[in-house]
Amino acid sequence: MLFDRVSMPVAVCDVYGAVLLANPAMAAECGTTPGRLRGREVLELFRPQEVTQVDRIAQALRLRHRSRYEVSVRWETPGGDERYGELTADPVSDTVEETPALLVMLRVRGGRAHRAEEPVRVTATEARILALLAGGATTARAARETGLTTDGVTYHLRRLSARWAAGNRTELVARAYALGVLAPGVWPPTPAAEPSKAGAFSTDPRPAE
Repeated sequence: MLFDRVSMPVAVCDVYGAVLLANPAMAAECGTTPGRLRGREVLELFRPQEVTQVDRIAQALRLRHRSRYEVSVRWETPGGDERYGELTADPVSDTVEETPALLVMLRVRGGRAHRAEEPVRVTATEARILALLAGGATTARAARETGLTTDGVTYHLRRLSARWAAGNRTELVARAYALGVLAPGVWPPTPAAEPSKAGAFSTDPRPAE
């Protein structure tokens, strides 16, 4: 529970860099769910700026050195933004002899926004439903909180799933965070901005049409 609520992107990897466990913040940077990150190579998701950095770290890990390692990386968010920062890896294990796992943390240092041709827009009702789902609400509770029927909530979720190509509700919530519809690092989950007067939430500063 605490791991999932950490606002910084964090993952646990094996010594070769394959993801064993990731929190929602790390998954959101990749536009997916924590479960779908399992087995992925962390340095394929976040591209190292200097290959020599990785070679030196791999050699140190083979020798079972226990220092903290840092790699400068670049990556692209699901919304098309380019970002850069550092991956910090701390070897962790119960004994010195045991092959360590890596506790990996991602620090975002900056980036360049990509202006999409079609800004992400959801209605105020859709944003509220997504926030409720992110907080663990059932369809019935979401219906009570929004004044809709359960069929009405399901209708909105189907539309959002089709729009964002989300396979299930967990992935739908992950996409909402990745696209900036839900505010990161906030509990309980809330929409990232107030709905516009036209009744639509938008990540684009231009008014909804």
